Amino acid sequence: MIASICSGFTEFTAPESTVDNPIGWPGYEDSRRRAQERTGERESVACGAGKIGDVEATVVSFEFGFLGGSLGSRTGDRLEAAFTRARELGTPVVSLVATGGSRMQEGMAALSQLQRIAAQLALTRKAGLPLVSVLRDPTTGGGWATLGAGADVVLALPGAQVGFAGSRVRPPGDHDAYNAEAQFASGHVDKIVEPAGLPDELARWLKLLTGADGRPPEPPAALGAKTLPETGWDAVRAARAPGRPHADAYLDAYFDWRCDVSGDRCGGVDPGVRCGFGSRGGVTIAYAAQCGTATLPSGFRTAARLVRLADRLRIPVLTLVDTPGAANDAAAERAGAGPSIAELFGAIAGASVPVTTLVIGEGGSGGALAFAAPGRTWVTPDSYFSVTSPEAAAAILKRRDDQVPATANQLRLRPQDLVELSVARGIV
Repeated sequence: MIASICSGFTEFTAPESTVDNPIGWPGYEDSRRRAQERTGERESVACGAGKIGDVEATVVSFEFGFLGGSLGSRTGDRLEAAFTRARELGTPVVSLVATGGSRMQEGMAALSQLQRIAAQLALTRKAGLPLVSVLRDPTTGGGWATLGAGADVVLALPGAQVGFAGSRVRPPGDHDAYNAEAQFASGHVDKIVEPAGLPDELARWLKLLTGADGRPPEPPAALGAKTLPETGWDAVRAARAPGRPHADAYLDAYFDWRCDVSGDRCGGVDPGVRCGFGSRGGVTIAYAAQCGTATLPSGFRTAARLVRLADRLRIPVLTLVDTPGAANDAAAERAGAGPSIAELFGAIAGASVPVTTLVIGEGGSGGALAFAAPGRTWVTPDSYFSVTSPEAAAAILKRRDDQVPATANQLRLRPQDLVELSVARGIV
C-alpha cells in the first residue's frame, strides 16, 4: 500500500514499549507472535516519511492482517511518535486506514488509545498541518472515529466497509449504510477514489493543501453581461436569465485545476454549493460557491467547514454568491437553517485569512450575505443584492403583484447602487 502511493519511504524507528499484556489476556502473546510471522510486521501500523507527488509527507499505514489492524497500546505508541515527528518536520499526515477498531485483548488500555490519537490530531491541527485519510476495507470502530473521520480531507476506496459499528456488532436492518458510498452520500466522505487513481489524487490534494501564498484572491472577471441594468427590475431579470453563467463556469475559468470537498460532516450534502481548493497560477485558493439554488443548511455548514479549514491552513478564500435565498421550508428549519447560517457568518467573520467575494447572480437576503466578505465584495453587471427578493418585499409591504418591478427599483439593488451604498467595492 505504501509503495503504491510513495516514490520513497523511510520507516520511523518504532518506540520501545513496556506494555505487553495489560489485562493478562490468555494467549495474547502467541496471537501477536503469529501475526508477526504472518505479516512480517511487528505491529498493526507502519509509520514513516514518504514523498507523495512533489510533497514530503508523514505516512501512517495499517496492516489489517495484523490482528485485524486493531488499535492497541503499541499502536498508540507508534501513532503518537509519528504525529510528533510530523510536527517536527512540518509535513502533512496521510493515514491509510484499515482497521476493525480497538484491540479486545487489551481492554480499556486499548480503547483509551483513541483519546491519545485524538490529542495528536488536535496538536497537529493546531500546528497548521493538513490531515488526509484514505478509508480502506474495513475502516470501523475507533479507527473511523479518529484517524478516518477526524481528517481534513477524507478519501475512500470503492466498496470499503466504513462505519463506527463493525460487521459483527451491527443491529439488524440497513447494512447498506455501512460503506464508503453511503458515507459519501451522507456528507462524511469527500470523494470515492479508485485504487489506480489514488497516487495522483493524493498528490493533487497535498499540493493544494500546502500551496498557498497568503495573498488576497483577485475577484474573477465577469463572464456574462457587460452592460449595467437601467432599473432594479432589469437587474433582477438579468440575474435570473436562464443563460447566465453560474458557479461552475466561474470556477473553471478562474482555476487551472481544482478539487472539491463534499458534505457538512453532519449527515448532509447540498448539491447547490461547491466547496474545495483550486490552483491558480501555481497558488492555492479555497472556494465556497453558491450555484443559483436556495441554499440548504448542509450547504452553509459545508461552506463554514471549508472556511475554517482554509483559515487553519492559511489558505485565502474566494466565495461566489448566487442564491434566491436560504431554503426556508419546514425541512430546512428542522435541519437548522438559522444555526447553519450563523455558523457561516461566524466562520467568515472570524477568519484571519483574506476572503474575497464576487456576487455573480442573485443575492437574496441573509442566505446570500452569509457567503459574503465584509469590505471585500465585488459584483458582476448581471447581478443584484437585496435585503429580500422584490416579490417577498412586496408581499411583506402588502403590495399587489404588479407592483413588484417598482418595489425592485425602490430597493436599490442594482450593481451600481451597491457600489454607491458601499455594499460592494466595485463592479468587475
